[in-house]
Amino acid sequence: MTRKIIIDCDPGQDDAVALLLAFASPEDFELLGITTVGGNVPLELTHRNARMMCDIAGHQDIPVYAGCGEPLVRPLVTAEAIHGETGINGIDAFEPETPLQDMHAVDYIVQTLLAADDASITLVPTGPLTNIGTAIDKEPKILPKIEQIVLMGGAMREGGNRTPSAEFNILVDPHAADIVLRCGRPITQLGLDVTHEVLSTRDRVERIKALGNPVAEATAGMLSFFDRFDTKKYKSRGAPLHDPCTIAWLIRPELFEGKACNVAVETESELTMGHTAVDFWHVTDRPINVNWIYAVDADGFYELLIERLARFGE
Repeated sequence: MTRKIIIDCDPGQDDAVALLLAFASPEDFELLGITTVGGNVPLELTHRNARMMCDIAGHQDIPVYAGCGEPLVRPLVTAEAIHGETGINGIDAFEPETPLQDMHAVDYIVQTLLAADDASITLVPTGPLTNIGTAIDKEPKILPKIEQIVLMGGAMREGGNRTPSAEFNILVDPHAADIVLRCGRPITQLGLDVTHEVLSTRDRVERIKALGNPVAEATAGMLSFFDRFDTKKYKSRGAPLHDPCTIAWLIRPELFEGKACNVAVETESELTMGHTAVDFWHVTDRPINVNWIYAVDADGFYELLIERLARFGE
């Protein structure tokens, strides 16, 4: 089945790879549009980086929309220390040919959903949830149109990667995350518990590079840079490849293990701001709102990624 999706992102090397994986999977996705948000780097770089991926992959036909540059309540926090000053260090940045659309990303999301059939469009946010939360708050009538929301963010067993308690995407805009998690639509959430199993080891990056096509070489370049910070931080064999887990789950859900849980977000305490409280063992009576993904076949994930990236050389 070809699923209609909108990818909402803040590229970021891992967001960029998620886009490339979606581009390479036309039998799985009709990618309606890409929306960008301030996150890993400021908004003017996230929309440029998304358009660069369209150029590199030969998909200038996919419309790209810039959205919210600041979170709903808190000041923007960015992550250049991890992603580099361009957000996609590891390849040379350039001014893309893919145009930036005039419409605001939130208006695009609202307009597209209102015109759609019920439960017909999947939203795939891989950055802070500002655009999605703003769209829901602005026009609640979009909710029945959403088939599901498949997002990268949060953590349970892995704690946090930006603070002791919070994963970056949720920390940047916890108030938007709260809106999304309480929206009542089906949500699948892939947080650090699963993404920290998907490591870009040297062998895996070399296999991608060996494909020899420009998209694979760009992917290998970005992953080689991305590896530097996280490998040192986590003392691991490679950096976690967070955001492509959303696209991989949509293509091959059998690679993942999940559990129906309640997930809530801390929006008041500065000590634990952005913490995702995952009721994994159902110790409260809070309603189930999330399919919480907690494990993955990492080798199977990389086989899928490599198989799809090889298509750009065909």
